[in-house]
Amino acid sequence: MANAYEDPQLAASYERGNELPARSLRAWAELIAGYAPTGPGAPAVSDAPAVPGARAVPGAPAVGAQPAPAVLEVGAGTGMFCAALARALPAAIVTGVEPSQPMREQAAAHNAHPRVRYLDGSAERLPVPTAGFGLALLSRVVHHLPDRPAAARELARVLRPGGRLVIRTTVRERLDAPVYRYWPQLLASDALRFPTEGELLADFGAAGFAVHQVRSYAQPVAADLRSWREQVAGRAQSKFLALSGEQFAAGLARLDEELREELGEELGVELAGGDAADGDAPGGVRSAAAVQERYDVIVLERTPGGA
Repeated sequence: MANAYEDPQLAASYERGNELPARSLRAWAELIAGYAPTGPGAPAVSDAPAVPGARAVPGAPAVGAQPAPAVLEVGAGTGMFCAALARALPAAIVTGVEPSQPMREQAAAHNAHPRVRYLDGSAERLPVPTAGFGLALLSRVVHHLPDRPAAARELARVLRPGGRLVIRTTVRERLDAPVYRYWPQLLASDALRFPTEGELLADFGAAGFAVHQVRSYAQPVAADLRSWREQVAGRAQSKFLALSGEQFAAGLARLDEELREELGEELGVELAGGDAADGDAPGGVRSAAAVQERYDVIVLERTPGGA
C-alpha cells in the first residue's frame, strides 16, 4: 500500500489528481457517515483515543453529548476523507492510518482538522487500541493490501462488535472507470489487481464480519471533461504506473481529441466567462455533463462472536 506513494513528487500530486468536487465529497462523506452504528451500546466518541492538541470547534456538540463513533480510515492518503468525515460527524474523532510519510505530510498540509490525527501504520499492523472504533473506512485501498486476510483480522480487532467497515472500491467483475475509455489497456492490468466481490466477502467473513449492505454509488469526480483532464494529466492514480510514457501520452491524446470535439477549441486557449461555480468548468464554461465515477460500497458489520 505504501510503495506507490513513497515518492514525494507523486504524493504532492495526489491531492490535486484525486480531488473531488465539494458536493461530491460531501455526499460521499454523508453516505459513509450514515453507516455509523447508533443507539445503545454504539461505540461513542467519548471512548475514542484522544487527539493531541485537539481544540473545541465552535458549534460542535460537546464530547459525550450525543453518540458519535470513533472513526478510523486505513490508507488515509492525503486525508481528504478523514477531514470530510470529521465535518460530517461533528462529534467524532477521526484517525487516519497511512504508511507513506510523504502522504501523511500532505495530509497535515491540506487536510488538518482539530478532530483528526494521522498515524504511521499499515493495514496489517494498526497502531490503535483493540475495540476502539465504531466505524472504519477502506477507500480505494483494498486492492493495494499485500495481505488482505491479515488486514481483515486487524480491522476485526480494532472494531467493536456491531462496528461497521465501509469498503469503497470497484470489484473486478464491475470495473468501469472512465479512464478505460482513453487507456483501455488499464482494464486488463486492473483486472489483475482488484479482487472480486466474492474474494472480499470470503476474506472479511473469515475474520468475523457479516454483510450489512452491498451497493453501487456514483458521484461526479470532476465538473466536466476538461477539469478531469487536468486531474489525470498528473498521473496521480496508481493505475497509471502500469503504463509507459508513450502509452500514457497516447491516451491523453485521445482525451484531448474528444475535448476539442466537445468544446470546439484548441486546448490551452483561455475561455471567456466569470469565475467557475461549483459544477462549472474553469472559465465558466459548463460541460454537457460532469465526469462521474461509480464505486462499489461494501458495508460489513463486526459480529459479536468474531472469527
